[in-house]
Amino acid sequence: MTQRVTTHIPKATTDLSREAVTEITASLRQLLADVFSLYVKTKNFHWHMAGPHFRDYHLLLDEHGEQIFKMTDDIAERARKIGGTTLRSIGDIARHQRLKDNDEEKVPPEEMLSDLREDNSQLTRYLRATHELCAKHNDFATTSMIEIWIDETERRTWFLTQITREH
Repeated sequence: MTQRVTTHIPKATTDLSREAVTEITASLRQLLADVFSLYVKTKNFHWHMAGPHFRDYHLLLDEHGEQIFKMTDDIAERARKIGGTTLRSIGDIARHQRLKDNDEEKVPPEEMLSDLREDNSQLTRYLRATHELCAKHNDFATTSMIEIWIDETERRTWFLTQITREH
């Protein structure tokens, strides 16, 4: 008598199509890589800030860094919840990020803030594109999360814009 081997296939946690899961998780993977790169850049500038407004900028960038870092787990877990995969390493982040690093040894404070303003603005565009993709596939849970991140990112952009504005 032959013993029958069965493979346990977990039930899907979503009713999204396989195509939707693939497209959404690919977009979330890029978004997560960008968020990680923005987090590291924000902390880099936080650590290397100097000048007459040191305390204010240092504290602001610390606040921004915390807010950005909080997004990472939500993005990764959302991809997993719908049955996809997410980033696995620093190399994986580097392969998927679209925002550019800043490895300069000395960066003036105004340049730091302008660089972060532009990156946050670009992140808003990436968030909107992912939102549009999720909406196309009726992934309401992800779209609602992204709406909060857009608001937070626009707020960071607003603060950085006001600080770097020419009077």
